[in-house]
Amino acid sequence: MTTLTDPQHGNTIERKAIPAEYKWRITDIFANDELWADTANDIKAVLPLLTDMQNKLKDKDSILFCLHLRDELSMAVEKIYPYARLQKDADNTDGHSQFLTGTAEVLMSDCSNAAAFIEPELLALPRELLQKLVKDPDCVNYSHYFADLLRLSDHVLNAREEELLSRSQLATSAAADIFHALVGADITFSEAKDAKDNLHPVSEGSYLLNMTSPDRQLRKNTFTTLMSTYHNFRNTLAASLTARARSSHFYATMRKYEDTRANSLAADNIPSSLYDGLISTVEKNLPALHEYMSLKKEVLKLKELHPYDMYLPLTQSGGDTFNFTFAEAKATVLEALQPLGENYITNLKTGLEGGWIDIYENKGKRSGAYSWGVYGVHPYVLLNFQPRYNSVSTLAHEMGHAMHSFFSNQSQPFPTADYTIFCAEVASTTNEILLLEHMLTKATKEQKIYLLNQYLEAVRTTVYRQTQFAEFEKIIHAQITKGATLTADYLEETWHNLNVKYYGDALIVDNLLDSEWSRIPHFYTPFYVYKYATGYSAATAFAQKILSKEKDAINRYLHFLQAGGSDYPLNILKAAGVDLTSPAPIQVTLDKFKANLARLKELL
Repeated sequence: MTTLTDPQHGNTIERKAIPAEYKWRITDIFANDELWADTANDIKAVLPLLTDMQNKLKDKDSILFCLHLRDELSMAVEKIYPYARLQKDADNTDGHSQFLTGTAEVLMSDCSNAAAFIEPELLALPRELLQKLVKDPDCVNYSHYFADLLRLSDHVLNAREEELLSRSQLATSAAADIFHALVGADITFSEAKDAKDNLHPVSEGSYLLNMTSPDRQLRKNTFTTLMSTYHNFRNTLAASLTARARSSHFYATMRKYEDTRANSLAADNIPSSLYDGLISTVEKNLPALHEYMSLKKEVLKLKELHPYDMYLPLTQSGGDTFNFTFAEAKATVLEALQPLGENYITNLKTGLEGGWIDIYENKGKRSGAYSWGVYGVHPYVLLNFQPRYNSVSTLAHEMGHAMHSFFSNQSQPFPTADYTIFCAEVASTTNEILLLEHMLTKATKEQKIYLLNQYLEAVRTTVYRQTQFAEFEKIIHAQITKGATLTADYLEETWHNLNVKYYGDALIVDNLLDSEWSRIPHFYTPFYVYKYATGYSAATAFAQKILSKEKDAINRYLHFLQAGGSDYPLNILKAAGVDLTSPAPIQVTLDKFKANLARLKELL
């Protein structure tokens, strides 16, 4: 790593100076730009054939021809776009990759517009025809697609009404745009002083970094600056959230759903009882979170625990003792994931060594990490690797996504290869948990304290906190259903009461925390955040079954990875042994939280 980055100044090097062995192999998608351009031109030439099918979907043959043509175009575009975008993300200063990406985005839009007629026409067909297609052997790759159309058909309006709803989207989408413009561009935050009167920038990007600083004065001043600024815009942000909730309620009722939640859950065929069950199970297990907050207060030796103390690690030194090269990180991940079996490990090795990963930071490279599956090729993983444990965990996480895409794409035809967002974080989090358990077996005492704290924070922020968000959404959208307005006072009172309930007596719920609801972007995508909690819980359940060597656990897990989007997510998970319609997976996760909290207390 030190050969790539100046450790003293942190100045990253040019992309061209990174050795090829540390870069992903884009030429696996297209050997060169000429082949990319040829494929783009082929797509443009074929598009008229698809648009010419409009108003012609009358029987099985015409429908299958149209769907096959749409999918061939989609498969081509799904190579065109990542070939360009991956290069752009690797170096945003490269004008050529910017041009390719822009060209690909226009082509994606053209394909999407050309295929827009398909589902409305299919839904206008007699139900009896769609029911026959579901069972027709010639349509096996589309049977789930047709069945899903039938399921949702009661909520599809006539052609004129659908056109009106579609055209109204632009006029009713302003609330989210206003929020992002206000928060991302117009709101500015004062700098925060630390204990030595040094000034530090405050932004959404730097907030968590400052919140984990050992300097309590910096944490408090950062918290005060950020939250008081949002508080100053409380009425504007309450109005924008009300507008977003009302527009969501409008579309839900127009489509004959009971409310916004029913509409949002319908896409994945999720029953409301699962949502309510998640909240109920988490609330029954709040004493463990209260106990963790009390432990934080005690270990950090604070007379009072405030919101600006919540993100501070219980140990600063444990993580610093980890120092990994990338070769060591790969070896550690391979060793940690051995319980997943030979088939998984063999393909994981291929991914780690086979040009899937772009490893190190360079000038112009996008920050963070992600995985991108390319059907018919292989997944790609972007990293900005640093020699610390968090980077090893990120490698395990992103390779979990990559292996999910790999097994799904290997096993499923294109129409059913994509897994849903509901399932998206399961494989990645399973890898993280297996890595943590492996590391705990060989860590020093101080490292174990660090790792267990990392785990508890992950559950706190991913299960407890996201469920708190989910409960907040349930409350405020119920108000909208009643015809009420979400005033700033009401939102602050609701948020305050939830924080008191979730975190218990150990935490002083400062008044400024009451404005925190106003900075959460997920609330502008209603009833989405609960998926973080269910996904983490499913992963915990899988990891427990695998580590305890439950009969057939590995095969079931591999079948989950291979299932893609061939069925509804709850059915796929249940077939693999995780039933999220019961409280068991959530309870398993929270029991593990309690057990690891006890382990941490013993070590301390």
